[in-house]
Amino acid sequence: MAEIVSLRPQEPRDLVLREREGSVLRLTLNHPPLNALSTAVIEALLAELDTAAADAALRVIIIAATGPVFSAGLDLDELTRRRGEEDGGRDAFEAAFTLSARLMTTISALPQPVIAEIDGLATAAGCELVAACDLAICTDTATFCAPGVNIGVAPMGAVVALARAASRKQAMEMLLTGETIDASTAKDFGLVNRIVPKPYLRQVVDKYAAVIASKSQDAQRAVKAAFDRQASMSLEQAYAEAAKAEAESAMTPDAVEGMEAFLTNRAPLWPRS
Repeated sequence: MAEIVSLRPQEPRDLVLREREGSVLRLTLNHPPLNALSTAVIEALLAELDTAAADAALRVIIIAATGPVFSAGLDLDELTRRRGEEDGGRDAFEAAFTLSARLMTTISALPQPVIAEIDGLATAAGCELVAACDLAICTDTATFCAPGVNIGVAPMGAVVALARAASRKQAMEMLLTGETIDASTAKDFGLVNRIVPKPYLRQVVDKYAAVIASKSQDAQRAVKAAFDRQASMSLEQAYAEAAKAEAESAMTPDAVEGMEAFLTNRAPLWPRS
C-alpha cells in the first residue's frame, strides 16, 4: 500500500506531494494551474530530493505533476514584481536561476535514477527539468518548449540541459526558435524515452520504475555516477577510467550474486533487497 502524504494543496508544505511505495518514491508538483517553479516549489522539491539522497533503501524517484501542465518553468510573475527594486531585480533573478540550477544538478548527483512523468506542457525550466532527469516518459499529447528567445532571455540553463539530452542541432533548434515540439519530435530529439496513451501513463511509469528497482542498485549507482563524468574526458581517458571502475564494480556483493545467478540460470537475490 502506497504512503500518501500532503493532501491539502492550499498549504505551502503541499506544493510537492510525496508518495512512497516500496523502494520507489513519487514526487508530484502540486502548484496549479501551471506548476510554476516558484522559489517555494523548488525548495520543497529540493528538500525531498536531499532526504532521498541519503535513503539507501530507495531505488527509483519519479517526478510527476498535477493538472494539464507539467511545469511552465520559473515563476515569472514572482520575479517580475522584483523589477521595482533598486537593482532592477538583478539579485532576485540571479537567486532564482541559481536555485533552479541547484535543482538540476541535485537530480544529476542523486544516486538513484530519476524518471520524469510528463502529461501536458513542459516549458522553460519545466522542459529543463525533464531534460535533467535520467529518463522521461510522456503522453502522446505532451509538448515541450525552450521559449527564452520569445521573451528576450537567453535560456542558459536550458542550453546546459538540452545539450546533454539531445544532439547539437536538435538542441539548437529548440533554443533558437523557441517553438513548441510535440511528443513524437521530443522522442526523436532524445528528450523522452517513451510515449504512451494518456490513460496508461502512470501504469507504464510505475512498471518502468519497478523494473529498474529490481536490478542491481550497486551497478545502477555506479553507472549514473560515471555517465556525466566520462563525457568530459577524452576517449582514452574515459575507457581507462571505465576499466578500473568496472573492475571495482565486479568486486561488489551485487556482482558476486549476479554472476553466480547468471551462471546457475536463476534470478539474482540482491543483497540489499
